[in-house]
Amino acid sequence: MIQSMTGFGKSIKQLPSKKITVEIKSLNSKNLDLNARISSQYREKELQLRNRIAKELTRGKVDFSVYVEATGEETSSAVNAAVVKKYMTQLRAIYPASDVDLLQMAVRMPDAFKTEREEINDDEFNAIEEAVDEALREINDFRSAEGKALEDELEQRAANIQDLLRRVIEMDPERIAGVRERLAKGVAELKENVDENRFEQELIFYIEKFDITEEKVRLENHMDYFLKTLKSSDSNGKKLAFISQEMGREINTIGSKSNYAPMQQLVVQMKDELEKIKEQLLNVL
Repeated sequence: MIQSMTGFGKSIKQLPSKKITVEIKSLNSKNLDLNARISSQYREKELQLRNRIAKELTRGKVDFSVYVEATGEETSSAVNAAVVKKYMTQLRAIYPASDVDLLQMAVRMPDAFKTEREEINDDEFNAIEEAVDEALREINDFRSAEGKALEDELEQRAANIQDLLRRVIEMDPERIAGVRERLAKGVAELKENVDENRFEQELIFYIEKFDITEEKVRLENHMDYFLKTLKSSDSNGKKLAFISQEMGREINTIGSKSNYAPMQQLVVQMKDELEKIKEQLLNVL
């Protein structure tokens, strides 16, 4: 079953003094492009989290965010008293004012507050990992649901091409008869006697140049392989894209060889359906 590369997953974990929110969203991309937004205090764990996500998502433009909100009385910021007092002393020498006014000015100055780096304890990081796993499950469920919709559309487009190919096959004898008729009419207009055997030989040679039997067989095989791959247990958008390219080559060759307006119209419709398939495959994992 195929999967889409588009998805979104979110998980929230509540700790005694912190609220942890993990969000993962993905869009289509040729390879895995992972962008992480993590607070500096968790940077030491970033590679571990990246590997965890890369193992699950494999492809797509992925944005991964970890938000931590303090919900208790704990805070990592504190007043840098020595710096504030020094600012107040310097300000008092410049401008005589009350201590309250000087304090208001001093706390706005650089380094008035200091932030103490918190160490990540095991419980906190375990909660982050659990949140990441839950968000990954959610985004994979999202991708599977989107993939089902993509699979239905791809099957319909493939069925349309198969139907058009059947009409091309049914039309081929009519096309050959038309070629024969046009050649015979052209020779008759020359008002010259023509050796019938030579005419038949030339006709056979001409028709062989425009024979599309091989292209029809190869296109049928490519279509069967495409549908088989579409139903496989693994989602392989790149493989499906390669097969669609081969389908395109056969369709183009049929169009160039057909030399028959009604058949060329069918070929144009086949190309249109194939382009819609290629557009959808850009979003298949």
